[in-house]
Amino acid sequence: MYGGVKVELVKAVPESGVARGGDPIQDIVALDGDGSVIAQARHRAADFLGRVQAEHGLPVSARAMDLTQLVVSELVTNARKYAPGPVLMELRISGSVVEVGVWDSDPVLPVARAADVGRVGQHGLEIVMAVAQGFEVKREPVGKRITVRIALLDDPGGNVSGRHPE
Repeated sequence: MYGGVKVELVKAVPESGVARGGDPIQDIVALDGDGSVIAQARHRAADFLGRVQAEHGLPVSARAMDLTQLVVSELVTNARKYAPGPVLMELRISGSVVEVGVWDSDPVLPVARAADVGRVGQHGLEIVMAVAQGFEVKREPVGKRITVRIALLDDPGGNVSGRHPE
């Protein structure tokens, strides 16, 4: 238990996303408690990416660090707001991206709302999709899992998500 957060650390991983010995570089944590778990999840993501750099020598741009924390904050906030019970967050290195997975018990799949400059709030999913290199939502036997991929390095062309515009 870490500040009200149940913690399970799975060995964190190099360029391939696999550490020596074949273990994936990942970190999984069950978040259960009040709104403070959102800040704890952001800190957990920053610590994970810091370890990826320090222990595995993988480069992580400042932008990737910031975007990962933003995505974690938005996804965990939504999960805590709309789903009863605990939230499971998984951080994993897969090649040149960090995958942020958030599971919650609500089976309703999120839908990004149409852009509306007059709307106050409820822009989180739009923001996440705009900065992600990849975005996937899957219904699970219980609840759903959202997985977002963020490039570890900045795109030389200056694209925020590490991809070329379509």
